[in-house]
Amino acid sequence: MSERSVEHSSFTIRRRYEVPPERVFAAWESHSAKTRWFVAAEGWEVEAHELDFREGGREVASTRPAGGPLHTYRAVYWEIAPNERIVYTYEMLIDDVRLSVSLVTVELTADGDGAELALTEHGAFFDALEDPALRRDGTGSLLEALAREVVGPSG
Repeated sequence: MSERSVEHSSFTIRRRYEVPPERVFAAWESHSAKTRWFVAAEGWEVEAHELDFREGGREVASTRPAGGPLHTYRAVYWEIAPNERIVYTYEMLIDDVRLSVSLVTVELTADGDGAELALTEHGAFFDALEDPALRRDGTGSLLEALAREVVGPSG
C-alpha cells in the first residue's frame, strides 16, 4: 500500500469588475454564462455541464484536454444570498482519482458603479496529486474569464 498524504491550503483572490454585483452574480447563476467562463476553456472538450444553482443544488462539469484524461468538478451549493454571497464545496477528480476537496466562499460588494469580488478557498489536497499554488493560479484565470463574460453581452 502506498503512503497517503494531505496538504491543507487556503487563499483569497480579490477582483474588481466594472459592472454591478447583480451582473457578476448572474454569471454564476446562468447555465449558459457559467459554461462559457467556467467550463469551456480553449483547447478543452466539454463532456458535460449540469448546474442546479440553488441551496442544496449541485453542479457537475466534465472536461478533457484533446486526447487527455477526464477532469471532473462536482459541487454542492450550501448558501446563496443573491448578489452578495455564494458558499459551496467541491471535489476535483482526474479520471476516477480524487485530487482535492474544497470549501469556497464568494463575496460580492458594491463599489461605486462596479463590484468587488472576494473568493476564499480552503482546500485539502490529496497524495501530492496537485500543487495548491496551481489551483490558486487556475482560479485566478477563471476569475479573469468571468471578467470577460460580465463585460460582454448578457448570458
